[in-house]
Parts: sequence; C-alpha cells; structure tokens
Amino acid sequence: MTAVTYGEGDATFLAAGGVEGLQTLVETFYRIMDEAEYAQEIRHMHPHDLTETIDKLARFLSGWMGGPRRFQEKYGAINIPHVHSPYVIYEKHAEAWLQCMADALEELGYPQDFREYLLQQLAFPAYRIVQVSQHYHGHQG
Repeated sequence: MTAVTYGEGDATFLAAGGVEGLQTLVETFYRIMDEAEYAQEIRHMHPHDLTETIDKLARFLSGWMGGPRRFQEKYGAINIPHVHSPYVIYEKHAEAWLQCMADALEELGYPQDFREYLLQQLAFPAYRIVQVSQHYHGHQG
C-alpha cells in the first residue's frame, strides 16, 4: 500500500471525502463558528443566513484541494484576499478561523496527518488575508 501524499493531484480532495465530505466539513465548520465563543467576531463578519457562504467555501475547497473546480463553475474566478478586503481582519481572526477548521476536522475524525497538513496549507491564505486587510485598512493586528 502506497502512502497518500497530500497536495498531489486530487489526493487532498479525496482524503477530505470528495464533494460530500467537504460539504459536511464546511457545514460542521460553520456550526462550530456559530457556537464557539472564540469565533463570535468572525461569525459577525458573515451573513446571518450561511447557505450561500457554505456553498461557496465547499465549492472553493473542492478546487483548492485538487478536485473539481466547482467554485469557478458557479461563481467564476475568485481572489480570496480581495473578497475579504472590506473587513478589518487581524491575526486573531485568522487564528479563530483556523481553530474552527481544526475543531471541525477533529470532530469529524479526520486522520491526524491530514488535519495537520490541511491546517498548515490553510494558514497561508488565512494570514495573507490579514496582510491584505492591513494594507487596505492600515491597521496592525
């Protein structure tokens, strides 16, 4: 049996459970964001009705993880930092977002090596969003 190498081809997408697994992951992620005290500031940056937000993140993660480019099929191209530019986002917000994802991955029982890999990869765009926010809003966080 060959070891899975996340980040090659669609290995990450498949390890996440494909389209259905990502849908469950994202729904769990946003439920945690709704419930966790540490996530309330970032929850308030989202619309009350998360239906479209959940759809967008699940579709984005599909292509980002090497699976079908479902976001582009429905919504077109995306520039993640630019989309978040209206919000003042500090490092604490990126950390809360990543913690929601860590909690969702753990709750759903993903293997430890996958959780560590995915969180490491998600940290890049999370902290890039912070940098862009600092540029747009001139804050330090």
